[in-house]
Amino acid sequence: MPQGTRQPLLRGGVGEAAPGAAPQRGPGLPRPRHRLDRRAVYWWMTQNLLVVVPALAALGAAALLTDTPLWLRLVFAVLCPLGLGYALLTPWWRYRAHRWDATSDAVSARSGWLIREWRVVPFTRIQTLDTKSGPLQHLFGLAAVTVTTASAAGPVTIDGLDQKLAADLVERLTERVRALHEDGT
Repeated sequence: MPQGTRQPLLRGGVGEAAPGAAPQRGPGLPRPRHRLDRRAVYWWMTQNLLVVVPALAALGAAALLTDTPLWLRLVFAVLCPLGLGYALLTPWWRYRAHRWDATSDAVSARSGWLIREWRVVPFTRIQTLDTKSGPLQHLFGLAAVTVTTASAAGPVTIDGLDQKLAADLVERLTERVRALHEDGT
């Protein structure tokens, strides 16, 4: 199994900054600067292969029968490299695109490998914080952190974090949110 990098807690935020990435801020909004754990690439790749390989195997079995029309063989010949390319290359693209951050003001996350989404949740809007680790995530030592608000846009989920980092992040965010609510803000 590939070795991931441990992402230690930092003073100003939580996690490990991407190499060469400086904390950038727009007009008062934090831009996510931390990468996911590198094991997320292999987790996504495994997910993709669990879908693509059986589909290609079924199509290949149908295409290789003796009375198969030529068009079905051509479809298999085209879809095989496309499917495997998708399964093996898109996780690397996603890894480059996904970022997250937790500053003293807000949690922010950027996601999407084709359509990018950048979401910022101020601490005053957070209602619940959750961690989740499905069987495949658990196999890779990963977890997801979900930050829920009353927003119609839904929760912000940061997938592909180290399990310990995810637990530490939720604990730290919970303390911050609790402190804000005790202050009456």
